[in-house]
Amino acid sequence: MRKILAALLAAAACGCGSRPAPPLPEVIAFPRAALPDGPKDPAWTPVPAHVASLLLQDLVEPRQLTATTAALAVQAVHDGSRLALRLSWADPTVDDLPGASRFVDACAVQFPTVVTPDLPAPQMGEAGRPVTITAWRASWQASVDGRPDDITALYPRAHPDHYPFAAPSLPAGSAAQQAMERRYAPARALGNVMEGPRMSAVEDLVADGPGTLRTAPQQFSRGEGRRTADGWAVQLVRPLPDGVGPGRRGAVAFAVWEGSHQEAGARKMRTGWIPLAIREGP
Repeated sequence: MRKILAALLAAAACGCGSRPAPPLPEVIAFPRAALPDGPKDPAWTPVPAHVASLLLQDLVEPRQLTATTAALAVQAVHDGSRLALRLSWADPTVDDLPGASRFVDACAVQFPTVVTPDLPAPQMGEAGRPVTITAWRASWQASVDGRPDDITALYPRAHPDHYPFAAPSLPAGSAAQQAMERRYAPARALGNVMEGPRMSAVEDLVADGPGTLRTAPQQFSRGEGRRTADGWAVQLVRPLPDGVGPGRRGAVAFAVWEGSHQEAGARKMRTGWIPLAIREGP
């Protein structure tokens, strides 16, 4: 764990000196006229980080009983209306292929819907006290980056002979061809957009307790993830949470999934609530 923490601190070091900046005691969003373009934008270099130790999710089934990802470095900036977060963590393997018995790398950030002194449980909120979540998945990123949504891309050793929806007798894009294609993608035909072609690598979600996670009525976040020398760096951009702004503090929580350790759903490493401060501009 010490090596991981040292690497995270070095990655979030301030660019104005030779020594790494000490970790922030809380997540502080610093004012910027323009938000960074992505997780590898040099604009992130001088932004101090909060290094959060990750905890086992061992409260609800399926529980995570073996520690995996030890820590997460969080950098934050805002432009007065939007919040940008850069999450970086160590992960030696790339897990971005969905499928049976496959698990993908992922991360998420969570906010209470209403900021009160008595916060809801950090485990997905509580009944009547919901939370909002922005989630990123490596498989979605690969789709956005251009990986085809076909059997040979997802299963490189597969050699299909023929699919009816690809028959020359069905003109590409025709109603008949699309109807036949849906027969071979039943989840997509039913409106399940968790996999398949993606326009965004992130999804906005809401929950009011474990087992209640669902897609938010409106999608307002964007994000991008990129590999680093020893893991992932993900930038998430969303509006400032309701009730949070300069002089008005909030709270935030994080989660990380490591696909190589079969983490999915409730099986994850996570944090409790961490204070979130929005620094005022000069």
